[in-house]
Amino acid sequence: MPHHGNEEEHGSSESRSQGNEQESEPQKPVIHDNRKVDPKTGQARHPDQERAAAAESDSGDALSQAEDILNSVEVPAEESVAQGVGAAEAEELRNDLRRLQAEYVNYRKRVERDRAVAGEMAVIGVLNSLLPVLDDVDAARQHGDLADGPFAAIAAKLEAALKTYGLVRIDETGVEFDPTIHEALIQQPGTDIEIDTVSQVLRSGYKSGDRVLRAAQVIVAVPA
Repeated sequence: MPHHGNEEEHGSSESRSQGNEQESEPQKPVIHDNRKVDPKTGQARHPDQERAAAAESDSGDALSQAEDILNSVEVPAEESVAQGVGAAEAEELRNDLRRLQAEYVNYRKRVERDRAVAGEMAVIGVLNSLLPVLDDVDAARQHGDLADGPFAAIAAKLEAALKTYGLVRIDETGVEFDPTIHEALIQQPGTDIEIDTVSQVLRSGYKSGDRVLRAAQVIVAVPA
């Protein structure tokens, strides 16, 4: 069927429609790596190597890649000079890598230390919240309510589970009084002793590792 109108108008309308379709497509960001030296080979980069390096950097974990670069990259000055990079520039790049590696190592140590402290504080918070429960268990045991039966088994399982998290009871008698782990409520003269000695524990204390969660309340026997 013959066309009515000018054929150039049809061609221009088709080109405009194609241009609108291209403009409607979202543009993806393009990341260019402008480093002059390849971080993996230590060789000077050529323009045609930038696209391959950018595509390779898209895969893998960023921290792992940074760690691999910092641990393995070494810029040989001789090869750098042969590739057109000055010796002074190669030495400057090497110093920058060493400084960056030191900063990264310090960062990793600080993160690991903070993570360990946060985990320890979380465990201590849980243990402190359970100390009143352990006091009730001790009181029930002293009154003979936990001599046998299912509640005795439950109490034993609870105490065993808390020991796995480093909880240690402070309830020894006949030992030297230590103000860092003992709280003296009563002092009384003792016989056949030369130093202040714990004669009776009124309330057990607890510690986790080197941290004292609660000092034991004790009666202290002092030399006469």
